[in-house]
Amino acid sequence: QVQLVQSGGGLVQAGGSLRLSCAPSGRTSSYYAMGWFRQAPGKDRAFVAAINLSGENTYYADSVKGRFTISRDNAKNTVYLQMNSLKPEDTAVYYCAATDDNNYDRRAALGAYGMDYWGKGTLVTVSS
Repeated sequence: QVQLVQSGGGLVQAGGSLRLSCAPSGRTSSYYAMGWFRQAPGKDRAFVAAINLSGENTYYADSVKGRFTISRDNAKNTVYLQMNSLKPEDTAVYYCAATDDNNYDRRAALGAYGMDYWGKGTLVTVSS
């Protein structure tokens, strides 16, 4: 069974940086789109960032634009989330996600960022 395996995360002070990584185990082909979502305590899971297969199209939540960067290495079948200038409000469990839907760009252009496969989540805590 394919699993999205996440690494990175942890505790960082406000203004600091962290990088999250995610790669599928048990699968060598690339997903069409991969991304990151997060769930803060007491809140619903929310979209953070996504990237399509070629890497030409990236999508970000307004709250992270200019601070977070999503990238992927298709040779390693890995997606990354570089998080800079972290704020306490970025504290959440971060989930890697992926989809084989090759219409993802059309949906994302309309704000429909949902994906089909999920990692188990990793906690990011930003202290003030």
